[in-house]
Amino acid sequence: MSRVVADNSISPARETGDFFNNSMELSPQQTLGQLLKRVGDIRKEDTGDGNETPVHQVLNVGDACSLEPRSMPFVLSFTNLTYSVKVSRKFSFQKIFRRRGNLPGAAATAAEPVPGESLFPKTKTLLNNISGEARDGEIMAVMGASGSGKSTLIDALANRIAKGSLKGKVTLNGETIESRLLKVISAYVMQDDLLFPMLTVEETLMFAAEFRLPRTLSKSKKKMRVQALIDQLGLRNAAKTVIGDEGHRGVSGGERRRVSIGIDIIHDPILLFLDEPTSGLDSTSAFMVVKVLQRIAQSGSIVIMSIHQPSYRIMGLLDRMIFLSRGQTVYSGSPSTLPLYFSEFGHPIPENENRTEFALDLIRELEGSPGGTKSLVEFNKTWESKKNPSRNSDNDRARGLSLKEAISASISRGKLVSGATNNRCDPNPSSLVPTFANPFWMEISVLSKRSLKNARRMPELFGIRLGAVMVTGFILATMFWKLDNSPKGVQERLGFIAFAMSTTFYTCADALPVFLQERYIFMRETAYNAYRRSSYVLSHSLVALPSLIILSVAFSALTFWAVGLDGGFSGFLFYFFIILASFWAGSSFVTFLSGVVPHVMLGYTIVVAILAYFLLFSGFFINRDRIPSYWIWFHYISLVKYPYEAVLQNEFHDATKCFVRGVQIFDNSPLAAVPNSLKLKLLDSMSDTLGVKITSSTCLTTGVDFLQQQGVTDLSKWSCLWITVAWGFLFRILFYFSLLLGSKNKRS
Repeated sequence: MSRVVADNSISPARETGDFFNNSMELSPQQTLGQLLKRVGDIRKEDTGDGNETPVHQVLNVGDACSLEPRSMPFVLSFTNLTYSVKVSRKFSFQKIFRRRGNLPGAAATAAEPVPGESLFPKTKTLLNNISGEARDGEIMAVMGASGSGKSTLIDALANRIAKGSLKGKVTLNGETIESRLLKVISAYVMQDDLLFPMLTVEETLMFAAEFRLPRTLSKSKKKMRVQALIDQLGLRNAAKTVIGDEGHRGVSGGERRRVSIGIDIIHDPILLFLDEPTSGLDSTSAFMVVKVLQRIAQSGSIVIMSIHQPSYRIMGLLDRMIFLSRGQTVYSGSPSTLPLYFSEFGHPIPENENRTEFALDLIRELEGSPGGTKSLVEFNKTWESKKNPSRNSDNDRARGLSLKEAISASISRGKLVSGATNNRCDPNPSSLVPTFANPFWMEISVLSKRSLKNARRMPELFGIRLGAVMVTGFILATMFWKLDNSPKGVQERLGFIAFAMSTTFYTCADALPVFLQERYIFMRETAYNAYRRSSYVLSHSLVALPSLIILSVAFSALTFWAVGLDGGFSGFLFYFFIILASFWAGSSFVTFLSGVVPHVMLGYTIVVAILAYFLLFSGFFINRDRIPSYWIWFHYISLVKYPYEAVLQNEFHDATKCFVRGVQIFDNSPLAAVPNSLKLKLLDSMSDTLGVKITSSTCLTTGVDFLQQQGVTDLSKWSCLWITVAWGFLFRILFYFSLLLGSKNKRS
C-alpha cells in the first residue's frame, strides 16, 4: 500500500496498487495540479519499497478546473523542416599538395578527396525535410547518434532558430504560433543545468514559482505547489541542500537535472521541450524523470524530448519516436511498431535485444557503409506513405478546435497558471495569456531578493573587494600623510587625487564576472518571459548600491583626514559623494562591458586598457589646454576626468588659501637649493623689476590660481558630480540594450 494525496478536500485518502502499475488509470482530463495529488514517493515505489510514504497535500492551482472531457486535442505539426549552416574549411597546404600528389608518401597516406570538396566554405544540412506531429497526452522522443540533429530539431520546434534560416512549417492545431504566445505556453529545459550555486533546491523552485506564477496566487499556495514538485521530482531529501558548484559541495548531478526540469514546469506549460533530460542520470533516476514527464503529458501537455539511448523501462513510457541520421528521418512512429518496421526493412530485431539499441547500432552500421542510410531513409518514406490517410484524418479532427478554443479549454481546466485570463472575447489566442506573469515592480523585488540571498552566501567575494579598497586606502593614507600647503604638497595632492580616482574605477573590475556567470541563466529565464530585461537591469543596479556605499564610506574615511584634504565635514561629504559616484560609474561601465564581451579574460583585458586610456586623458598627465585637438574628444569621454576635476575643485576652491608664499616660488626650480638669504635678495630684485613689493610672506598662488593653471575652469564641482552619476545611468541603459540585442538565444 502506498499513501497518496486525496482530492480537493484536506483529508487524505488511500489508493491501492503499485504507483507505476500500468493498470492504474490516469485520466487525461486532469491537469498537472490534479495529477500532483496522485504522486507518491517515486523512488521508494520504483525500488519496490512497500512501506507507506508520508501524506503530503498538494495545491490545485487552477481557479476553475472543469473535468469534462475535451473534444479535441492539441496537435503540434511540423512539415519539411530544413536547416543548413555554412561551415568554413581550414586552409591546409598539406591537403593541397596531397591532392596534387606532390607530397612525398602522399599516395600511401592521403585519403581520396571527397567529390565536390573545396577549400571554400560549404553548406552543411543539419535538418533535411523533417516532418511529423506530436499530441498532448503523449511523449515524443527524438533519438539518434551524436550529431544526428536531435538538439537541432528540438530547437526548431521551440522557435530557437531564426525565421530566415529555418525552412518549413510548424503549427499548433493547424495555426502558426506567434513567437510571443509560444514563449508563454511553452518551456524549454536545456541540456546544461544552469542554476544559482548557493541557493537550495527549495529556494530555487520557490523563486521559479515567484517568477512564473501570477501575483493573484497567494504565497502559501505557491509554497504548496513547490512542495508538490519537490515530492514529485524525488527531491525531498535534498530540499534544504544548496545546488553547489566546483568550489561548494551540493546536490548530485541527477538531483541537479531534476531541479532544472522543475523550474520550467512550475507554471504547467502546454508545450514542454527537453534536450536530453536523462543525460548523466542513473537508470532509476532517468526512469523517474521520464515518468514525471509522462504525467505532465497526461495533464494535457505536449512533451517533446531528445534522448540518446533509453532503457527498456523508459521505452515503455514513450508514445512516439523519431530516429534521425545526419539530419534525415529514418523512422517515425510508435515504439510498438519498431519491430515490424525493421522486420519489413530486412533486419528483424531479435526477441531478447533492446529495440533502441538495435536500431541505433543498425543506423551507425549503415552510416559507415558506402551507401549510407539512404536505403533506410527511402524505406521510411514508403512506410510513412502507408500511414498518411490515418494521420491526415487526425489532423483534420484536431483542426476542428481552433488554437484559441483549445488554449481556452486548457485554461479552464487549470493549465497555464501564469496569469491566464480565459478571455473569450478577443479572437487572438495571445489575448488568453499575459506576456509576463507578474508586474514590473514585483519582478524587481524577486530578482533583488534572489541576488542578495545568493551574495550573502558568498561573503568572500565582497570581503575581498572591501579588503582591496581598504588596503589601497591605508597605503595612500600612510604614503600621503598630512600633506602641507607647500608647492610640493600641491604636487603630492595631485598625485594622490589622480591615483585615488583611478583606483575607484579599477576596483570595479571585479564586477565583470558577476553577469558573465549569470548570463546563461538570464538567457534561459528571459527566453520564455519569466521576467522583463528591464527588471533585471534595475534590480542589478539596486543590489549593487549597498556594497558601493560601504566601499565609498571605507575609502573616504580612511583617506580624507589622513591625507589632510581641505573643506572640513562639508568637504568630506562631497568627497564621499564623488567617490560613490565614481564607484557607480565604474561599476556601470564594467557591467555594460560584461554584457558585450562574453569571456572573462578578454573582458579584463579590455577593462584595464580602457581605464588606462581614461586616466591618460583625464588631465593629470597633460593639461586640457595642451591636449592635441584630434584627441580632445577622448578627454571629454574620460570617466576619470570628472571625479578628478571635482576633487581638485573641492580641495582648491578657497581663494583665500595660499599654496605658494614668497621664497616658495623657487621650490620647484633649480634655485630650490640656494640659501634663503639669497632667495630674499632675488625677491627684492623681482620686486624692483615688477614694481610690486614681494616679501617672504606674500601669497603668490592661491587655490583658484592653481585650478586655472591646471585648466580646471569649465565645470563646477557639482556639475562634475552629476555628470559622473549620469555616466553611470548611461552605461546601465547601454547594458539594457546589450541584453536586448545580445540575448536572442536563437541559432542564426
